[in-house]
Amino acid sequence: MSADPGDDPHVRLLLGAYVLDALDAEETCRVARHLQHCDACARDYVQVADASALLALLRAEDLRE
Repeated sequence: MSADPGDDPHVRLLLGAYVLDALDAEETCRVARHLQHCDACARDYVQVADASALLALLRAEDLRE
């Protein structure tokens, strides 16, 4: 999976795929390195990871309500 970040050096567009382990090895390393040095993207990562964890708690019945 690849997302074109345009002129944005940040990795926000890749965070969802990163959380779901859907990036190739090169992109995974790029995101991991970036998160070590960018507080803004690291905060966004935590939010995306939290949302993903909460979605995993839903049951199919919950979605029909």
